[in-house]
Amino acid sequence: MQTSSDRHEYPAHWEADVVLRDGGTARIRPITVDDAERLVSFYEQVSDESKYYRFFAPYPRLSAKDVHRFTHHDFVDRVGLAAAVGDDFIGTVRYDRIGAGGRPATGAEADEAEVAFLVQDAHQGRGVASALLEHIAAVARERGIRRFAAEVLPANTKMIKVFTDAGYRQKRSFEDGVVRLEFDLEPTDRSLAVQYAREQRAEARSVQRLLAPGAVAVIGTGRAPGGVGRSILDNIRDGGFTGRLYAVNGALPEGRKELDGVPAFRSVRDIDGPVDLAVVAVPAERVPEVVAECGEHDVQGLVVISAGYAESGPEGRERQRALVRQARSHGMRIIGPNSFGVINTSPEVRLNASLAPDMPRAGRIGLFAQSGAIGVALLSRLHRRGGGVTGVTGLSTFVSSGNRADVSGNDVLQYWYEDADTDVALMYLESIGNPRKFTRLARRTAAAKPLVVVQGARHGAGPRGHAVRATQLPHATVSALLRQAGVIRVDTITELVDAGLLLARQPLPAGPRVAILGNSESLGLLTYDACLAEGLRPHPPQDLTTAASAADFHAALSRALADDSSDAVVVTAIPSVGEGSDGDAALAEALRSAAAEQPTKPVLVVHVELGGLAEALSAATSTAPQPGASGPAPKTGGTRTGERADPRTGADEGAEADGKGTPGPVPPPEGAHPIPAYPAAERAVRALAQAVAYGQWRRDAADPGKVPEYEDIDERGAAALIKGLLARGQGLTLTTDATCELLAAYGVHVHRALPAPTPDAAAAAARALGYPVALKATAPHLRHRADLGGVRLDLADEEQLRRAYAELTELFGSPEELRPVVQRMAPRGVDTVVRAVIDPAAGAVLSFGLAGAASQLLGDMAHRLIPVTDRDATSLVRSIRTAPLLFGWRGSAPVDTPALEELMLRVSRLVHDHPEVVAVTLEPVVVAPHGISVLGASVRLAPPPARDDQGPRTLPPTY
Repeated sequence: MQTSSDRHEYPAHWEADVVLRDGGTARIRPITVDDAERLVSFYEQVSDESKYYRFFAPYPRLSAKDVHRFTHHDFVDRVGLAAAVGDDFIGTVRYDRIGAGGRPATGAEADEAEVAFLVQDAHQGRGVASALLEHIAAVARERGIRRFAAEVLPANTKMIKVFTDAGYRQKRSFEDGVVRLEFDLEPTDRSLAVQYAREQRAEARSVQRLLAPGAVAVIGTGRAPGGVGRSILDNIRDGGFTGRLYAVNGALPEGRKELDGVPAFRSVRDIDGPVDLAVVAVPAERVPEVVAECGEHDVQGLVVISAGYAESGPEGRERQRALVRQARSHGMRIIGPNSFGVINTSPEVRLNASLAPDMPRAGRIGLFAQSGAIGVALLSRLHRRGGGVTGVTGLSTFVSSGNRADVSGNDVLQYWYEDADTDVALMYLESIGNPRKFTRLARRTAAAKPLVVVQGARHGAGPRGHAVRATQLPHATVSALLRQAGVIRVDTITELVDAGLLLARQPLPAGPRVAILGNSESLGLLTYDACLAEGLRPHPPQDLTTAASAADFHAALSRALADDSSDAVVVTAIPSVGEGSDGDAALAEALRSAAAEQPTKPVLVVHVELGGLAEALSAATSTAPQPGASGPAPKTGGTRTGERADPRTGADEGAEADGKGTPGPVPPPEGAHPIPAYPAAERAVRALAQAVAYGQWRRDAADPGKVPEYEDIDERGAAALIKGLLARGQGLTLTTDATCELLAAYGVHVHRALPAPTPDAAAAAARALGYPVALKATAPHLRHRADLGGVRLDLADEEQLRRAYAELTELFGSPEELRPVVQRMAPRGVDTVVRAVIDPAAGAVLSFGLAGAASQLLGDMAHRLIPVTDRDATSLVRSIRTAPLLFGWRGSAPVDTPALEELMLRVSRLVHDHPEVVAVTLEPVVVAPHGISVLGASVRLAPPPARDDQGPRTLPPTY
């Protein structure tokens, strides 16, 4: 700890775990007086060349004075940070505040500091210096430092690259043989882009190390068949894992060297060679010992199947935190605990390190599940519908995060974003630990590939094993924000699979126009009604009659696909009397060949009790398992969980006739798309509607708009006002005058409302404002409730004002209870409400709706993440169900929506520029045919959070 002479207490909030470029982890923390020996040991392991680059001269060892200077900091003007793995430093950075002439300085008047780094040679190239720069820059900004200066020898090209690649605005000079770099610390668009790109690469690499290991050890494998560990060992072996596999059991008898042909050891430390991934399936009380052994053997990551952690209560939660801290101290990441396991179907890996007894079919769908039970259900459904039923659409990777103590959905999204084997991402989430980051990552991922999410625990607390930030936003708001980010939100796992199969198999529709054709008029009408219910634009169904042949279907589908007035085609089919599998195969081939001729539009099939067609569609695309195809043979022995027996042969769907299991898929013909089939029109159309909405989002995302600049905004004046107001307390709701002053700095002008404690005061206020006026009660139970009668409008003179005053006091009580105010009448229009709030989990959110009880009861509010672009503002106004009232509904005059959009953009800028503004409410905002009037406003301030999503990269804390 620091001594009493230090000016500030130890800043524990500067501590952070980070993922480095190679996927390993390190802990960044302040350097203290207790680190003297650690610092000396670190310096001894640095090469002479690196020491020379740091001190510009030979510097073989640190003197006692150096050690004292580098370990004693006041955490304001002198700060040192270290990156550590376990108990050892691998890199350090420090800054010293300087004033004029580069001399040491103190106090906020000096806003520049000199910065210097040193990284151990063995850890150079891992991104240590880049991570340290992000964190020391955040610390400096917190302490009022706005610029860094660094002097670097020209030959030290690595360190020069660290500074120049960071994305800050900088200038460079050369004098006396030294390169001097100066750069502002204010984040820029480029610096944030660089930071996010580094974060993505590092976190993706950390997941890739877990999903594509070269060597796997299963720890906790029983000596006899059965049990969790032994089952996983068997699944990895039988799945055809391409790497090295080891079994570990501390109770193995001396001399036993293998289990069912797998090399076996009593400890992972006994394995001769590297181990990339350890699957841990031992009792929770033994896990710390196992993790320590894995750390000593330089294992890169863990999948912890063991239960008994946060899901079991407070004691288990502390055990879980200790597990993560221990793993990170060795640079390892964890999937789990309480995980179902991981799967990678890539031919180069073929890893089934899970409790699923069979390797899923290889395909283009990535699957993430926080629940093991739901993961089993999803694997089963994808197997049934993605394999032997409607053509091979299998998995690329599967991750069951269990308690999500470390690796989360955010990390897996980072991996899928750049994974060439994944075209569609499906996620079952029961909690979102960092919604702000998830939304940012989802937006980027959705711009490249579909992301479909079903969220459990929507109406209550999440699972006990998940540590999540509390949110003040209702689930509907969070869902709206996810949709804004391009996430395809569905309500059930059935819809998750329905949407996923369509998106994995078919191109995105260009619009909502749907052609419907088939051999059943009734089924066609059901499909037509379903399309209308989902907001699509269906053409009248084309009835081919029950006598339609395969050739008739081919011709009709070809015409529909060639028709420029349709964007998608739904084919409905019912069984033909007297036709069997030959007719099904002919129909399937007719549909496939027609779709292949026009592969730019999606085709869906709705079939009623027509299993033969579904299988035939699979065969027609040449992607179903074929007899004689090569592939590893899973275990035999009856119908497995999640598989259906073929009633004609008694075999499992997708299994070869000889019972040896499911071979690998055969590639489809060039240009062909497997056609998804659905047992109900509603399910097919719902999946299609989701694809249509996602396609529109993709087109809109190509031009997201811009955040406008307004010349009349006084950002510095607002900052000074906020600083002065916050000096009075930790958090406060501003007075009316302060609210108006702050909003005016951003061009938002609130109509004055003068207090009227007596009739005479009301008359005086009206004379000051000018007639006509409004008299309002502002008591909490009457505020913004014109329907209760607490407002009197269009009072043209003093007589009317005094009469209205008397009526209000007679109806509702004394002036002290009513708190009446007088306000000049605004032009008539539509009353609306604009709100902005900083949610601790989701971040800054802008909301809009019409004012009044009806909208509140209906929950008719629309939401966008801040900062809002001009396109966001335009769509926000049009997103509410009552939006027609703004655009001339039933003969009324359209109102000035451009002025309303500008108001929202200004509020967004205020909240984005000043994180101290945690809540803004403008109510009512009267939108007239020409102009707007803000009649009421409130603002709340609070100290900004120490770190936010624009801060340095960090892993979620373990405390």
